[in-house]
Amino acid sequence: MNQKEIKNSVNKIFTEYLTSQGYRKTPERFAILDEIYDCKTHFDVELLYMRMKEKKYRVSKATLYNTLELLLACKLIIKHQFGQNTAQYEKSHKSKQHDHLLCIACSRIIEFCDPRIQEIKNDIGDFNNFQVNDHSLYLYGYCEKCKK
Repeated sequence: MNQKEIKNSVNKIFTEYLTSQGYRKTPERFAILDEIYDCKTHFDVELLYMRMKEKKYRVSKATLYNTLELLLACKLIIKHQFGQNTAQYEKSHKSKQHDHLLCIACSRIIEFCDPRIQEIKNDIGDFNNFQVNDHSLYLYGYCEKCKK
């Protein structure tokens, strides 16, 4: 799926969610969704707010927080709480399963994917007769630059 197809898909999902829940379909909400799906990294509310202001959108932080809650509810974004840091978000539609390395010195986030983790998750679920639907793994330490 290319970027345009992904954006069309998330717009459709968001429209259907807003309609089914009785929320208004405002241009601001869709501008926020569009900005998120243009973002290539994790982001926090402050970064998103600054990006929206740079593009001359008049969006309050309250609108951002409210829209992020709606996007979380319809599973178009994921919220991470990396240690004591501010909540970070990332787009989730059509993204591959991945985990995170977090530098405790500079707060750098490195995403990685290791198929062995999927195997372990499946084995643990099978052993405990438990259906695992999702997981999150955060490993804390020092990045290459900070460990020097």
